[in-house]
Amino acid sequence: MIEFRIDRHSGVSTYLQIAAQVKQAMRMGLLGPGDKLPTAREVVEATRVNPNTVLKAYRELEHEGLVEGRRGMGTFITASLATDATKADAPLRQDLERWMDRAVDEGLSADEVDAIYTDVRGTHY
Repeated sequence: MIEFRIDRHSGVSTYLQIAAQVKQAMRMGLLGPGDKLPTAREVVEATRVNPNTVLKAYRELEHEGLVEGRRGMGTFITASLATDATKADAPLRQDLERWMDRAVDEGLSADEVDAIYTDVRGTHY
């Protein structure tokens, strides 16, 4: 089951954070076709957000063709965003895991790691 984390200071709308976290879980293979998303009530209880916010996130995902709401049953994943490259045992991911271990060992903060990543990604994409 997905556990949502809402950053109220990020400047990103809460519904977009929820939708992005669902997509991230789908990319990582944690959620796939047929899996049921938590009910709006469950998300509200866990995150203390407005139920309409959760429903808006789910509608956004449905509009993108990633989920399907089934009346009286819930919201289900209908697509897969996972690829071989995003799986836990993928070579590039394992390289990144080793790099991240080195960064932690060398005392880099999360902000420093994010800055390095963003800079390097910007030169390639």
